Amino acid sequence: MNTPKDNACCAPGCCTPKVASPDAVREQVREGYGQIARQGAWREQPATIAPPSAQSASCGCSPAGGCCGPASLSPADLVRAIGYAQDDLHEASEGANLGLSCGNPTALAGLRAGEVVLDLGAGAGFDAFVAGPKVGASGRVIGVDMTPDMVSRARGLLPTYRGRSGLDNIEFRLGEIESLPVADASVDVVISNCVLNLSPDKPRVWREIARVLKPGGRVAVSDLALLRPLPRAVREDVEALVGCIAGAALVEDTRAQMAAAGLADIRLTPKPSYVEAMASSGDPLYRKIMGELPEGTTPADFITSLDIAARKPA
Repeated sequence: MNTPKDNACCAPGCCTPKVASPDAVREQVREGYGQIARQGAWREQPATIAPPSAQSASCGCSPAGGCCGPASLSPADLVRAIGYAQDDLHEASEGANLGLSCGNPTALAGLRAGEVVLDLGAGAGFDAFVAGPKVGASGRVIGVDMTPDMVSRARGLLPTYRGRSGLDNIEFRLGEIESLPVADASVDVVISNCVLNLSPDKPRVWREIARVLKPGGRVAVSDLALLRPLPRAVREDVEALVGCIAGAALVEDTRAQMAAAGLADIRLTPKPSYVEAMASSGDPLYRKIMGELPEGTTPADFITSLDIAARKPA
C-alpha cells in the first residue's frame, strides 16, 4: 500500500510510479512536459495554484501548477537570475518562457549572423526566439522537441516573433534528441537548456550532437549535473522525479561521454548560483531534497548548473 511519502512528488510528470526502461522514461517526460505546455508554466505563483479540491487525490499534483506547491521565483524572475538580459526577454515571444531554464546557452554560444543553430529540447521556443535575432535573416534556428504540445505551442508563437522581429528564420521540428531529425554536418552551433539530463541515453545524444555539427562547429549547453553522487535516500526519492535532477550525470561522466563522441576543447563550468537560488526560493523539489541531505550540506554541495562548451574538430 502506498504511503504519503511514496506519493510525494515535485516535478512535471510526477504522479506515476517509478519507471526504468528508456521508453517509459521518455513517455513520462513527454506526458509531464505536455502538461506544462498546456498550462503555460511549471512553477506557478500562489494565485494560480488550484485549490485542494482540484488537486489529484493521489499525490497533490495540481492541474494548474507544481506538484508540491508554488515557488517564489516566477519564470521571468528565474531567467533574470541566471543571466538573461532585458533585450533577450524582449526578443522572446510572450508565452515562450515556461520557467524551465537552468542557464543561458545563447550567451555561452556567442552567436553570429548567418549561423545555423540547433536547439535541443526547445520546449515552447524561449531560447530559439532569443537566438533568432542574433543570427539574423541570413541565419537559421531549428528547435527540436519530442513533446507534441510543446512543438504546437512554439509554432503558435511564431507569428508573434515574425511580427516583432521582422524575421522568418525559426522552425520547430518534432523529434527525440537521441535521433535528431537533422542532416549530418548541417549545424554551426548546438544549444540546449536543462534538457540533456532528461535523456535515458546521454552517450547517444552526444554522438548525435557530433553528427549534426559541421566540422569546427560548437556546443553551448546549460544543464544540471552532479558534483558528487547523491545520498541513497535522495536518489531513491528523486528517481521518480522526471524533469528535475533524476537523470543528471556526474560532471566527469559528461566529459567522458563528450570525448567519446569525438568532441574536443571541452570546457565544463559549474554555476552554483542557479541551485542556490532555487534552494532559497522555496522551490518544492529543492525543499524536499534538503530534508534528505546529510546534516551540514546543501543541494549546491551535490547539484550544479553546468555550462558545457566544446567543438567538433575541423
